[in-house]
Amino acid sequence: MSKSTLSRTGFRHAWLVLALAVSPVSANTVRVYVTNSAGDSIHVIDPATNKVVQVIKGIEAAHGIGFAPDGARVYVSNEADSTLDVVDRKTGKILKKVPLSGHPNNIAVTKDGGRVVVGIADDPGALDVIDTASLKLAKSIPVNGRLHNVYVTPDNKFVVTGSIRTKVLTVIDLKTEQVAWELKLDEGVRPMTFEAGPDGSTRRIFVQLSKLNGFAVVDFAAHGMGVAPDGKTLWVTSIFANAVFAYSLPDLKLLGHAKLPELKLEGRAPIGAVPNWVTFTPDSKLLYISNAGARSVSVIDTKAIKRVATVPVGEVPKRINTLVMR
Repeated sequence: MSKSTLSRTGFRHAWLVLALAVSPVSANTVRVYVTNSAGDSIHVIDPATNKVVQVIKGIEAAHGIGFAPDGARVYVSNEADSTLDVVDRKTGKILKKVPLSGHPNNIAVTKDGGRVVVGIADDPGALDVIDTASLKLAKSIPVNGRLHNVYVTPDNKFVVTGSIRTKVLTVIDLKTEQVAWELKLDEGVRPMTFEAGPDGSTRRIFVQLSKLNGFAVVDFAAHGMGVAPDGKTLWVTSIFANAVFAYSLPDLKLLGHAKLPELKLEGRAPIGAVPNWVTFTPDSKLLYISNAGARSVSVIDTKAIKRVATVPVGEVPKRINTLVMR
C-alpha cells in the first residue's frame, strides 16, 4: 500500500450504499430512477410528490443505471442480454442495445457524457468503454478480477472499480484508458463513494468491504455509502439494523439514524427492508434508499434524519440514481 493510506472505520452499522451528486436545480426537474433486478421494469419517482410517474418496461434484470448530462438518455446495464441498453428518457423506449464483452454489473457515465463505463463480472474481468456518439463498444480494458462496481471520480480524471472475488480496488486513468494503480484490500470490494477536496480533486474513497460491518477509508491523493451533494454528511445503510446512519464530514461523527420499513406478509414474520443503494436530490435535502426486501424506496429528510415517505416500486429494487433534466 505504498501508494495509499488506508484506515478501517469499525462502527456498528453499515452495508450497501451509492450516491450521485448533481448541480442545484428546482425539485420539479429531478427524477429518481430505481432498477428492479428481479423483473423487467425501472420505476421513476418524482421527488416533489414522492409518487411513481413513469415505469420503463422491457429490460430484463436491469442492474446499473446512469444518465446523459443533458438528461435525454438513460443508460442501463442489462444482465439478461449482456448489453448496455440506451433508453429515450421522455418516451421510455429502448433506442439501442449495445453488445458488451461479458455479463455486466454497475455502470458510470463520464462528466462530459462522452463515455459510459461498464463493469464486466465475467472472468477474467474487464471495464468496457462505450462511445456515446457511435453507441458502440470502443474498448475493453483488462482488470484484476470480475468487476461489481464502477465509478467516475468527482474530477472526471479516473474510473474507480472494485472486485469482490479478488479483493482488488483498481483505478483507471480516463485520459489514457490504462490502469493507473491497484490496491489489494482485506475483503471483497463493495460499494464506494468519494469526498472531493476544495479544488475539486478526489480526496478520499470510502469503501465498504465484505464481512466488515463498517467501511475502509482510502486516501486517494496518496496513491451502497453516499456523500451528500453538499459534502457535509456521509450516509451508510445497515441491513442488520434496518436503518440508515448519518455521519458528519470530515470528522465522521455519528449524527443519528432513521429506521427503515418492514414488509409485512400474512402468516409470516416481518421482513427487513434490506436497504441497498442511496441517491440524493441535488440540494441534499432528501435521501432515497432502495429497499430490496420491502419492494419500496424510502425517502429520508436529511436535516431531520427522519423517514418522510415510502414509495412502493417493483420486485427487489437495487440500483438507484438521480437525474437532473435540462
